[in-house]
Amino acid sequence: MRNQRMAVGVLALLALAGCGTETGAGDGSGSVRTGPPVAGVHWNVDSVTAGGRKTEAPDGAHVVIDPEGRATGNFGCNHFTAETRTDGDTITVQRATTTAMGCEQSVQRFETAMSRAFSGELTAAVSGRTLTLTTENGDSIALTSEPPAPLTGTTWTVTSLVSGSTASSLPAGTEQKARLTFGKDGTVRGTLGCNSFRGTAEVSGSTVTFGPLDGTRMMCPDPRMKLERALLAILDGRTTYRIDHRTLSLTAANGEGLGATAQVPGK
Repeated sequence: MRNQRMAVGVLALLALAGCGTETGAGDGSGSVRTGPPVAGVHWNVDSVTAGGRKTEAPDGAHVVIDPEGRATGNFGCNHFTAETRTDGDTITVQRATTTAMGCEQSVQRFETAMSRAFSGELTAAVSGRTLTLTTENGDSIALTSEPPAPLTGTTWTVTSLVSGSTASSLPAGTEQKARLTFGKDGTVRGTLGCNSFRGTAEVSGSTVTFGPLDGTRMMCPDPRMKLERALLAILDGRTTYRIDHRTLSLTAANGEGLGATAQVPGK
């Protein structure tokens, strides 16, 4: 048992350093997966415990630490960035820079507790998909890793149109109207803002090649038809795709594209 505890401790430290997700157990039993590393993982904030009082986190609160030690995320309402340094099982977080949006009072209270806890020297403990960050005075942040959404099988809701490096919001009144789902069998289906459609979509590496799309032929108000025409032009032939956690971007050869977010089951 003592050897096993020592091995788990070594594995956790390697995970915190971002050196990979597998390593030897140290007892001759082969490799053991201890859970995701801290760096490069999207950590959803579950709760903050401060002064003995536990507060559940609002939707959207999260932390991501990149391999260079730069932390980004959301305190519950406002976004933040902060520089971090890892030394063994200790993560030192420098003072965060945040946006300054007004928040609901209950969310603001959580943000205050979260920002105070996510600062200074924190002791990190990884167990499976969970991470606990504990301050020097015993306050703690509980987090759970969330893997990126897969391209296939996910319902993607279109949230923006992209032209070159410029993203623009959807025409007024078309929000939440356009969705697409890629099947593992090389098909794609969904709605374009007005009409439903289905067709073929061949995925290879970072590209998706769309075949002809068949769909209904209804007429809708101008904003929805404008969105539909834009999407039909993008979903035509070869496109490049990229997934950043739960955000999908599709870009055609001419630089026109779309942004979409993964639909959360049950919402």
